Amino acid sequence: MEAAAALGGSGLPVALIVLILVLLLAVALHRSAPWETSTAPQDGPRENRHARPEEPRKAKPAARGRREKKPQQHSFAHQLLVAALKGHSSRVTCLDFSSNGKYLASCSEDRTVRLWSTRDLAGREHRCLRANVGLDHAEFVRLSPDSRAAIEPAKGKKLVPLAFIIWLANAETIRVYKMIKKDDGSFTFSVTSGDFPKKHKAPVINIGIAETGKFIMTASSDTTILIWSPKGEVLASINTNQMNNAYATVSPCGRFVASCGFTPDVKVWEVCFSKNGDFREVTRAFELKGHTAGVQSFSFSNDSRRMATVSKDGTWKFWGTDVEYKKQQDPYLLLTGQCAVLEPCRIALSPDGRTVAVAGTTDIVVCNTRRGEEEERFFGVHSHCITDLAFDTTGRYVVSCGDHAIRVFHNTAGHRAVVEEMEAMLKKTGNKATQERLEQQISSALKALAAIYGKKH
Repeated sequence: MEAAAALGGSGLPVALIVLILVLLLAVALHRSAPWETSTAPQDGPRENRHARPEEPRKAKPAARGRREKKPQQHSFAHQLLVAALKGHSSRVTCLDFSSNGKYLASCSEDRTVRLWSTRDLAGREHRCLRANVGLDHAEFVRLSPDSRAAIEPAKGKKLVPLAFIIWLANAETIRVYKMIKKDDGSFTFSVTSGDFPKKHKAPVINIGIAETGKFIMTASSDTTILIWSPKGEVLASINTNQMNNAYATVSPCGRFVASCGFTPDVKVWEVCFSKNGDFREVTRAFELKGHTAGVQSFSFSNDSRRMATVSKDGTWKFWGTDVEYKKQQDPYLLLTGQCAVLEPCRIALSPDGRTVAVAGTTDIVVCNTRRGEEEERFFGVHSHCITDLAFDTTGRYVVSCGDHAIRVFHNTAGHRAVVEEMEAMLKKTGNKATQERLEQQISSALKALAAIYGKKH
């Protein structure tokens, strides 16, 4: 009170004196208080849980805004997931296995192509080689046939067993890369001289290299398929007469080119060469007819004796194509299954033709081609629509892409299909050697299933 009186004596109003004393007391208590716990929920961001009371946060300038968070990696887990290959920084658009099964190629909107070692698929670390695509990105990638001169080597140089082609999204043309071993033992990639000339008038929907190494295929979304020489010369142009092309590819045997589109069929052509390797002609081979709406995708078995198709009519079909088409024999329908995924759909047939995988939006269904029944279903595999789907050359894995990651699954349906087929054959045979062989195959398939699930099947 004496202090107040002293201040009052100085001419200050008593109310003002009291207010000053209250403010001084509040400041003293404020400085001596501990850090406060934020009112944000405990599962919120850690940086928001505590703040210094004496240093309130300043509002950031409106022009700057908050720091943008990096997009979260899509989270996916499944008992049958073997691996998620994470090397690309943007959406992966295409996959391709080398014919010897040693490499998996992937291309992405991040302007790179990566070559993965398939020996590492089941491991924790996944090695890959990277090739940069300057000022563009690859929409499709295809590995050249192994140990064949699918891509013409420079004069005086040895054949390069590993090369690949890409379709440049912006330049709209084919570019060829080859692998070169450096003096220090490391590898690099070199672009061969000159991109292919620009010929397509509509967006390209797929590319391919024949296993024979004799030709390259490009197909656009109109009705055009072009057959190229490895040097970039157009050998033939095919008009599919399907109003539009939805998908096209080269058969694993390298003899056929096929396409599907608006019409409810798949058309197959044979690309013919003379005995000395010169191109002769492209002739119609056969057609797959049976769907009631446009076919979205199709796939060949490794020996091209079986095909699988998926259509907008809500079904997938399994076909026998081992026919003498030159004698007017038509392919025969083996089985029809229901398509249990949403459009747009992609289909992949295992190399042995025993299983089929169908992808729609972000889901994958794997079915047995013997009965047509669903064996496995994977929900929400990728954060965006699946862009490519394939089996590896052994048929052990199903591989997909649709976001930054490539996901690899065990093909358990394939192992079960082997057991089912071999047991049926075992009942019909009386030959001891055949019985032993079948029993060995059954045993191997059961051991593979046991290793995957960790229990007996």
